[in-house]
Amino acid sequence: MQRTNADGAPDAPSAGRVAPGGGFGYSAADEEKRRGVRRMKTFATGLLLAVALVYVLAKWAGSSGAGGWTGFVAAAAEAGMVGALADWFAVTALFKRPLGLPIPHTAIIPTKKDQLGQSLGDFVGENFLSSDVVRSRLRKVGISARLGGWLADPKNADRVTAELSTALRGALTVLRDSDVQAVVGEAITRRADAQEIAPGIGAMLGRVVAEGGHRRVVDLVCGRAHDWLVEHGDSVMTAVSGGAPGWTPRFVDRRVGDRVYKELLRFVTEMRDMPEHPARGAVDRFLTDFAEDLQTDPETRQKVERLKSEVLGRGEVQDLIASAWGSVRAMIVAAAEDEHSELRLRVRAALLSLGQRLAVDGRLQDKVDGWLEGAAVYVVTTYQGEITSLITDTVAGWDATHTSKKIEAHIGRDLQFIRINGTVVGALAGLCIYSVSRAFGG
Repeated sequence: MQRTNADGAPDAPSAGRVAPGGGFGYSAADEEKRRGVRRMKTFATGLLLAVALVYVLAKWAGSSGAGGWTGFVAAAAEAGMVGALADWFAVTALFKRPLGLPIPHTAIIPTKKDQLGQSLGDFVGENFLSSDVVRSRLRKVGISARLGGWLADPKNADRVTAELSTALRGALTVLRDSDVQAVVGEAITRRADAQEIAPGIGAMLGRVVAEGGHRRVVDLVCGRAHDWLVEHGDSVMTAVSGGAPGWTPRFVDRRVGDRVYKELLRFVTEMRDMPEHPARGAVDRFLTDFAEDLQTDPETRQKVERLKSEVLGRGEVQDLIASAWGSVRAMIVAAAEDEHSELRLRVRAALLSLGQRLAVDGRLQDKVDGWLEGAAVYVVTTYQGEITSLITDTVAGWDATHTSKKIEAHIGRDLQFIRINGTVVGALAGLCIYSVSRAFGG
């Protein structure tokens, strides 16, 4: 059984409950508005009854010979009743059929709900989502200048830096290491396979040799070779003696080994101490020729490519590539968590610099505003249909009866002033018309 309120009308859905058919839910504020509407309805109806009573009394007084003034009062009251009834009909016809009669073009909101939703969507699309309106509004707002002034404040830059760090940590936490490692490994391997490395290595080696950058390496090798020969002289002589024929006397083998060792040590020492040593020149020529072959010789380039494929195909190399992500992620997370890390300090400095430039650089402001306007225009022009359909589809999903009640709760109190004004204005108009008519002998 449906419950009714004190006026005999069905109770509205309780606060917070969703109305049937996907309509609105009623809150405590809505119920308070509905009580305000009922009070205004009572006042407007009372005013109508008051002018009706005045009309009856004026007509009675006129028939009793009270005087000519009764005609003026009766005319005003009569016109007031007409105005009140006409405006009552107009206001009531918005939400329901007056007196329940099937009068055409009444109960406009319940019966025309979908058309009103479509019209509202079209209105919003044409007047709020047009490219000209969006550009004009954003240009007046001056987003870039405001953003620049906001970012130039160190407190705001610190806040943005902290939020970016939190977002970065969250993103790295969500990503699964195995997935990222697989993607990184595949990307590196695929890129390395697709690009020939020999010409690049050759060009780099050629520049290094031309600038003398390899000489330090040669110095290091010569120095280490000299030190090794000094420390392992006996081993060198034993190796030379051991390679001699079995029929040679031992003292001859020792003398040969000693001689070879001394010559080798002398050669390495001279090469270490003489920057212009012929052997160094031979190394320079060898590296220069090798750099040229890496760039121009097909056979050399093929050998390098085969070596590259063999190296990349080894499991140890793939594991190294995959494990690199873990190290990078740990480094980024640690830097994001540390307020004094170089990463956060650089981000903060960049934000402050950007804010200061945006606040004063008109050309940069125009450029950023142009980007923002272009992005906003693209969104509203591309998705205008989806945005307006949100309005039309939502309105179409509302229950007609409860939608009407909800709208009446929000604007019905103001609409009752139309009835009150209609009563007052009608009475004044009727009084004026009657007065003019009497003045001209009507």
